[in-house]
Amino acid sequence: MPLVEELGIDLGTVNVLVYVRGRGIVLQEPSVVAQEISTGRVMAVGEEARAMLGRAPDTIQVRRPLRDGVIADYRVTREMLTHFINRAIGRFRLFKPRLMITVPFGVTQVERRAVRDAAQEAGASRVYLIPEPMAGAIGAGLPIHTPGGHMIVDLGGGTSEAAVLSVYGVVTSAAVRVGGVRMDEAIAAYVRRKYNLMLGFPTAEEAKIRIGAATELAEPLRMEVQGRDQVTGLPRSVEINSDDIIEALEESLTVVVGMVKSVLERTPPELASDIIDRGMTMIGGTSLLRNIDHLLTEETGVPVYIADAPMACVAVGAGKSMARLAVLERTLSEL
Repeated sequence: MPLVEELGIDLGTVNVLVYVRGRGIVLQEPSVVAQEISTGRVMAVGEEARAMLGRAPDTIQVRRPLRDGVIADYRVTREMLTHFINRAIGRFRLFKPRLMITVPFGVTQVERRAVRDAAQEAGASRVYLIPEPMAGAIGAGLPIHTPGGHMIVDLGGGTSEAAVLSVYGVVTSAAVRVGGVRMDEAIAAYVRRKYNLMLGFPTAEEAKIRIGAATELAEPLRMEVQGRDQVTGLPRSVEINSDDIIEALEESLTVVVGMVKSVLERTPPELASDIIDRGMTMIGGTSLLRNIDHLLTEETGVPVYIADAPMACVAVGAGKSMARLAVLERTLSEL
């Protein structure tokens, strides 16, 4: 075991994944924190806090300290990071670890500084930031060190990003603040409008995972959801199907498709021809939505491939980037 641990952290809106160099992914937890309102004390982090979503009393606030891929609550994010780092490599250690943390491409200097400061206060000796598309491409095994066009589409919880990469650099990119969380909200809003039923976001997320799709399925999937009737205020259950989810997600998916098209339209001709030959690689948890690869292929005419273990690619790429600091120097920011 090295004296100084090197960690790659995918600091996501929905999940935090930690990769330890030499050991792989050691932690995957929801980025949710439960906090006592009166004192501000953090009571639970991760899966334990997620179980309280929608079920906690008024004295406890359960929320995500990151929104749209950036820090919304600095102090709570710092405590969450401290908790996850201690879980990954132990509380007692001789040397502070070095961290490679992912951030959405194009975040402001203030947002980058907030991530760096929170990580340093959480116990890091040195902090590097890497754009999520770059980390995801490395984690997916794309040969981005070569002078050719490689396109990555990262559909995360808070943001969706697309980028064309070549020779360890981002040639063109775009991002929209639409991801898994906004899709859950869209599903809850749709069920409220169509069935007069108030759903919790965890239930909406479960429906998206179990029966969700981007395009029509040959055989619609069905499930029963429980919530509160808007008229009577009493608990009630209804059956929804995959067609409901497709209709609920139509607006969000239109935004994502538009973002991907905008990147393709701004890609230099030589790199565009490479992308047509090689296709685009999709990563992130939302890429697991049924038929979303078919939707993008139909809309753009470019083949789409879903990476192996798409949720882990960004964290794996961040961890592996530690061995490539010299060549990534112009892409990374160092504290």
